[in-house]
Amino acid sequence: MTGTPTTPTLTLVHLYPREMNIYGDTGNVLVLRRRLQWRDLPVTVVPVSVGDPMPADADILLGGGGQDAAQGDIGADFVGRGAELRAMADDGVVMLAICGSFQMLGHEFVTHEGRRIEGVGVLDVVTHGQRERLIGNNWVDTAGELDAGRLVGYENHSGLTTLGSDARPLGRTQTGRGNNGRDRTEGAVRDNVIGTYLHGPVLAKSPRFADELLQRAYRRRGADVELAPLDDTLPLQAATVAAGRPR
Repeated sequence: MTGTPTTPTLTLVHLYPREMNIYGDTGNVLVLRRRLQWRDLPVTVVPVSVGDPMPADADILLGGGGQDAAQGDIGADFVGRGAELRAMADDGVVMLAICGSFQMLGHEFVTHEGRRIEGVGVLDVVTHGQRERLIGNNWVDTAGELDAGRLVGYENHSGLTTLGSDARPLGRTQTGRGNNGRDRTEGAVRDNVIGTYLHGPVLAKSPRFADELLQRAYRRRGADVELAPLDDTLPLQAATVAAGRPR
């Protein structure tokens, strides 16, 4: 489908693009923008850094992972946006939070030294740090959890995340370690809010997941937009190769 005068312009918010952009997570913004542009559907991208106002018309919010120092740089600003982020989640805004952003959407992160870092409580998850890192390609089956098929991404984190009763996993790991290396869960979902440890960027090798996020954004706007098929041969080939490489 191509855009019509009544097709809403989707506003993609890129949260902390300079500080939280490790392992190519900015690519998730590029993937969504290009998949809309290839279909002649209108889109705008708004970067939001420390101190910047959040656009009132946000449709999809994307946050990446960052080094520990970077998370410290944006921590106070992120927590200060807590009420706003919770209201956006309650209003159905689509959110994709990777690694550090995922952790900060939870209730808290406890470092391996025992220091507690406050989260914003959008997702019912708690993360505890450890010295060992969970590293490698991860193949995740979302069957029964989210209509996104197989997801392939790269994990590199030392936080062990546990889901509470109000969060469900994004999927189950087929390879890789997932949230904590114990229960095979990967990520967390609450309504239109999705957290995951999959870098890569994950949407570049998971086109069905990318389109699911776009469809959710359109449905929230009350727009009946049918996404025209795209040639996803290359991203699916990349996913197959990555899934076969443990590191």
